[in-house]
Amino acid sequence: MIKLDKSLHAFGTSNFEKILQKELEQLNSDQLPLQQGLSTSSYALSDSLKVMILNTSDETDYIRVKAGLFYSGIIAGCSCADDPTPIDENSEYCEIQIDINKNTAEAVISLLEQ
Repeated sequence: MIKLDKSLHAFGTSNFEKILQKELEQLNSDQLPLQQGLSTSSYALSDSLKVMILNTSDETDYIRVKAGLFYSGIIAGCSCADDPTPIDENSEYCEIQIDINKNTAEAVISLLEQ
């Protein structure tokens, strides 16, 4: 389970978006739907992940955030010695929804269809 304690404690302050961005950028790539959000690549890379907060709403039991993820992907070849596929990085973008439980700081992250 993903916990965003720092973001929950910062909610309602001017630093909330910055803290949430930092916490999301520090998550392991398997905790974000990067692979599912690919549009031009076949394998997601998380080393250049950048997060942009699009909007935030204060619900009864949770904080709902819509965010855009900027990252890179590659078109993976067959990994053969004579594979002619160049390993060029492609820019990728997807949007996610994050629901942060106000009591536990547990977050559910889901990919939004575009």
